[in-house]
Amino acid sequence: MTRSRFPAPLKRAIAYLFVGGWSAFSVFFVLWVILASLKKNRDLFGSPWTFPAEPAFGNYVKTWVASRFGDYFLNSLLVVSVSVAALLLVSVPAAYVLSRGRFRGREALSSFLAFGMGVPIPLLFVPLFVIMATLRLADTLTGLTIVYVALSIPFTIYVLEGFFSSLPSELESAAIIDGCSDFQVFRYVMLPLAVPGIATVAILNFVGLWNEYQLSLVLINSPENRTLSLGIYSLITSMQYSGGDWAGLFAGVTIVMVPTIALFVILSERMISGITMGGVK
Repeated sequence: MTRSRFPAPLKRAIAYLFVGGWSAFSVFFVLWVILASLKKNRDLFGSPWTFPAEPAFGNYVKTWVASRFGDYFLNSLLVVSVSVAALLLVSVPAAYVLSRGRFRGREALSSFLAFGMGVPIPLLFVPLFVIMATLRLADTLTGLTIVYVALSIPFTIYVLEGFFSSLPSELESAAIIDGCSDFQVFRYVMLPLAVPGIATVAILNFVGLWNEYQLSLVLINSPENRTLSLGIYSLITSMQYSGGDWAGLFAGVTIVMVPTIALFVILSERMISGITMGGVK
């Protein structure tokens, strides 16, 4: 067995340096975007690295009202919230059954769902659009929600399977001995223990769907049904003909970023604990 040529303290220092540098860069980028959104266009190009002398909060008002980001924000919040709730309602019981149940075809079904994570999304654009158009759900928030839920199920079940598998089976056996039914074991014993894992997949799916762009671009055409990602796209497109309101664009980007950053800050500890426990698989 060969020894590593680098001592452990040096490797740890290099790892901390890399992670710290990447974190500092990410924080700097986020702060710069927020500061840029508070500048006027002439100040943004004249002194891009300085603090705004007079914060232009009107950029947010203009983006929220004139560019209809208020409507887009509500559309995204509605679609993503309903999608995550429906996704958990379907995936949590399914993951529990696939991880703790013993029946023929369980491993094949788990493998089939895991295979779904490897399907490239662009390959599904045409069939999804045809199906949604046939069901008269194209260009609707309902249709977009259904697609989000369907395509997020494989990843969610895969993560939750690993989490449920890491829970001790002795608790399940003790509950059965005490007279609990299978549903009661799931509802009163396993489900409370799975809260960190459920919170983890809820956060990951919320962030992923909040920033999703390709599917909404294919399925949504009407301006009143646009999500925030499509709102950013329409704002960039309009800049080609209006002279370029870069400060307004950065205000729109900030509106998109703030909810996900706040979610991570509030629930990061619970999410990390859920990822750690689910990693036992």
